[in-house]
Amino acid sequence: MARARAAYSLHDLNPDAGRFLDDVWAGLSQPRKTLPPKYFYDAQGGALFEAICALPEYYLTRAETALMHSHVGDMARHVGPACALIEYGSGSGRKTRILLAAINPVVYVPIDIARAQLDATAAETAREFPGLRVVAVCADYMRPLTLPDLEGVGARRRIVYFPGSTIGNLTPAEATAFLTSARGQVMGGGGMLIGVDLKKDTGRLNAAYNDSRGVTAAFNLNLLARINRELGADFDLSAFRHRAFYDEALGRIEMHLESMKAQSVTIGGRALHFRSGETIHTENSYKYSIRGFQELAATAGLSPVTCWTDPDGLFGVHYLIAPE
Repeated sequence: MARARAAYSLHDLNPDAGRFLDDVWAGLSQPRKTLPPKYFYDAQGGALFEAICALPEYYLTRAETALMHSHVGDMARHVGPACALIEYGSGSGRKTRILLAAINPVVYVPIDIARAQLDATAAETAREFPGLRVVAVCADYMRPLTLPDLEGVGARRRIVYFPGSTIGNLTPAEATAFLTSARGQVMGGGGMLIGVDLKKDTGRLNAAYNDSRGVTAAFNLNLLARINRELGADFDLSAFRHRAFYDEALGRIEMHLESMKAQSVTIGGRALHFRSGETIHTENSYKYSIRGFQELAATAGLSPVTCWTDPDGLFGVHYLIAPE
């Protein structure tokens, strides 16, 4: 579906069509139960995540925003004029506006699986930047993706923007595959700006995902509420609790939902059994050193150029290029 609104169009590739139930059952049928983190972001999940970003323990958003303000001019010099900016996981777009104002691209392509938020945010961006063509795509960017035709817009090169440390949700092997695919989108001579959370004190990491107000716990549990609402399941949310911890050996935060008793849940007419203490692994968040991420990017055929960090060295934004 395409809908024009001045210089704005929305292309809905129906990313959830028939997949939600299949993905839930595929994850929960494994010996170690999992759920895909992409399904966190229904309307309630999106609102809870915005609340998480404002929490005192959750340093990531503040650190990334601070470094964007400090270094966006240098980013613009590396990116160059008249680019096509393609953003994976556009979300609320707050940090993106800082970048858009500095680089002045000829077209902006936000891609997100959450259609309502994407439509609202992209339309607002088009109003805020009246000379900018905004081509929004509702899609699961972790699957093979064909973008709308961007030829003829006068872009000198393509730049992928992937902020917020979302790449940390992927295992290193998945991240390599993702970067390889994204390299194909920017083509030779294009570049990528990628936000990456840096390794740091374990206590600070654990606090960021176990906030004192319980907002992250509500965000995690909302995934079960969404399954209840949209798939007719009967999860008892009071019988599960949020768990998050940093695994230093693997270099990642793990988020889980732990069953507090032996119980059965019905999803789509099928029964699923939980042992007391059994968990559903809902998300990873890998943390990297600057060199470690640059080495990973190199395995995907990308050339690291530089990395900007906030004053406290908590977060980094890498600039990578796809060789000609």
